[in-house]
Amino acid sequence: MTLEERIDEKINAKLKEQEEKKLKKKKFNIPFWKRVNTGKKKQNYVTVMKINENGQIKFDVRKIEGQTIMEDKIPRLATTQYVMYYKKNPIIILPSWSVEPFNPAENLEKSMKDGSNVKGFAILLEKMKKEQLESKKPISGMLKIGLGLALAAIIGYAFISGGI
Repeated sequence: MTLEERIDEKINAKLKEQEEKKLKKKKFNIPFWKRVNTGKKKQNYVTVMKINENGQIKFDVRKIEGQTIMEDKIPRLATTQYVMYYKKNPIIILPSWSVEPFNPAENLEKSMKDGSNVKGFAILLEKMKKEQLESKKPISGMLKIGLGLALAAIIGYAFISGGI
């Protein structure tokens, strides 16, 4: 490898490090004017996160009346099973092509049936870690007591004999 190639490698490595430092992930926040404050929560207002067919997301605040909300002049379901909370803000995820919003309980059940749920993997991983830790046999209590007595006997003998 020539000196020029080494220098190019080092320069490219430094450039990549600087790019990684610049790319900081932004945290998701609901737009300020589309949040529901405590007073509006008591009046049954929720933030509606509407997902359009083209993948665009639009936030809006709607009032729940008779377990429905009006979106695009169409009544949509808004019962408690569809309302989720993000940082104490009630939110409903509503696909524009469906009358029924996203239901986390239904989605969890579906993923359990499909086998795409992570709960099974987490339990299996915990079991594997536990078995790995149990494979190392701890020193038994009798062995600890025996070693302690042997050490005490050596110290006692040294003390009685004058240290030599």
